[in-house]
Amino acid sequence: MSGNVLIDKKKVMELLDQLRLAIPQEIMAAEEVLNEKDQILNLSLLEARRTKAQAEDEYRERLDHSEIAMVAERRAEETLRQADESAERIGRQSETQARSRRVEADAYALHSLRSLERELSALHGSVRKGIDLLAADQAAASIENHAELEGSLPA
Repeated sequence: MSGNVLIDKKKVMELLDQLRLAIPQEIMAAEEVLNEKDQILNLSLLEARRTKAQAEDEYRERLDHSEIAMVAERRAEETLRQADESAERIGRQSETQARSRRVEADAYALHSLRSLERELSALHGSVRKGIDLLAADQAAASIENHAELEGSLPA
């Protein structure tokens, strides 16, 4: 029982491979969240523009009629107001959702990295103990060899 520590190289390599795969997936997931946020914002802006354009078209058509023009103007203004409110609400919701997903992705990545750090620390400790033990054995063997050589030399 010399106190040597053996490390299963295959297991360590598997752990490193798993970590290499997990971290890029988390980064990709975070990028997907950001892309989804951009897509939602773009869709909401397009919808707001479309709604606004429809309201403006309707507004212009109704201006041609005197009595109906006032009703149309109020309706168009209300539609524009609702479109603006809707676009703002959708934008705020998208931002909140994207922030939340980004925070979740960051937390998961941080957890994964901390786990990797603990595993690497444990592995580093095992390797350090193995090196120290081998160095001590080598030093002892060197001292024994030196003593034997001195003992065998004629006086």
